[in-house]
Amino acid sequence: MGIEMEDPPDQMSLTALEDRCQREILNFRNGKPYDDRYCLEIFDRATVKGDEQAWALLVRSFRRMVVGWLRSHPRRDQALRYEPEEDYYVDYTFTRFWQSTHNQALKFDTLAAALKYLKLTMHAAITDTLRLHARPVVPLPEPGSGFPEEPTAEEEDSGRDLWEVIDSLLPSQREKRVAYLMLHCGLKPREVMERCPGVFNDVKDIYRAYRNVLERLKRNRDQIRWRLSDSED
Repeated sequence: MGIEMEDPPDQMSLTALEDRCQREILNFRNGKPYDDRYCLEIFDRATVKGDEQAWALLVRSFRRMVVGWLRSHPRRDQALRYEPEEDYYVDYTFTRFWQSTHNQALKFDTLAAALKYLKLTMHAAITDTLRLHARPVVPLPEPGSGFPEEPTAEEEDSGRDLWEVIDSLLPSQREKRVAYLMLHCGLKPREVMERCPGVFNDVKDIYRAYRNVLERLKRNRDQIRWRLSDSED
């Protein structure tokens, strides 16, 4: 009776790849010999080829690893003071990772290289969040002033010009609302949920909108600086 030959990774189903990848990840983490072709095939299908099912598999396969990195990160406690949900940083890590690798059609040669890039992405997600909160976009309202739904034309605080620039860059009312309540008023996602019943499905929906806001502001930071300097002339 002959030995059944296994298909090469690029011809395997995602179910078969998941099983083999999990076994190889276990070997990798235990310092045993491993074959990284199966995991790399998942990365390739997910990022280079844009396969949504492969992306879901990638997140499912490596999410626990990212959580472990987050929990041992030297700035974890500080990061969780600003965003207390671990899921925020994990989701943000995978969002940034997909955008970076997909846009560059980045192909990894080894599993170690792919995981190193993923870990660096998690570090960048934490650093960006800490930097954002360390340098608030605009001052918080005075105690007792309340939290208006949207900024009014009569606002005279020093951050009004900056808010107007940011507001013009956000395409939807949902993102404008999240940006104003979280960046301007300093509310947490659960407070935004209470403040805006029926607008968002859940706290994770607010996190997704918040990440979109941060990414948009990051991409347009040069334009923000230019428009602010122009308004001061």
